[in-house]
Amino acid sequence: MIASPVPPPGRCLVLVRHGQSQANADGLFTGLLDSPLTERGRQEACSAGLRLKDEGFRFASAFTSTLARAIATSRLALDALGQADLVPLRDAALDERDYGDLSGLGKQGAYERFGAERIEGWRRSYKGQPPNGESLRDTVARVVPFHLRHIQPAAMRGPTLVVAHGNSLRALVMVLEGLGPREIESVEIATGSIRVYEFGPDTTIASRRIID
Repeated sequence: MIASPVPPPGRCLVLVRHGQSQANADGLFTGLLDSPLTERGRQEACSAGLRLKDEGFRFASAFTSTLARAIATSRLALDALGQADLVPLRDAALDERDYGDLSGLGKQGAYERFGAERIEGWRRSYKGQPPNGESLRDTVARVVPFHLRHIQPAAMRGPTLVVAHGNSLRALVMVLEGLGPREIESVEIATGSIRVYEFGPDTTIASRRIID
């Protein structure tokens, strides 16, 4: 007889990055461009939902950005999980970092226009800000207040899902794990990946893990 999965504790937060978008597949700086999921991205979203189902998750609340790739990922994941009736709250605070003038450019075109060293500085540094865009610090400044007002209280009431983007999730990871600007620069979050945080009654992290 196969044992059923042990239900996760009540106070937990699950972060999922959206599946691969068409802009990801094309190697473009995406930012606020509303790029749809590829077929691989749809499979990554469904796979995330199935993995969460295998872990015994059932969410009390969910949040997503306002961008189509995150909305579609949340829908596909929740459908696969068996929670098609749960409708995530959408908010622009969780949208991807705005890449400004880099948006829609491929790496080669961006390197030719701005220089490779400058591009990599904007991509990875905490304070680096592309023209007419946001730095990671700017992204943190809009994500963290939303987290404190909405996500954290929800997670303390019951299992909560957040589906968002590489940089908006890095902002959440930074505050959840207490990382500094230098530490967050090396954090990578792959499309379709899952991070789980379990909380004590005082909101401190009791455990954290990545589900492969």
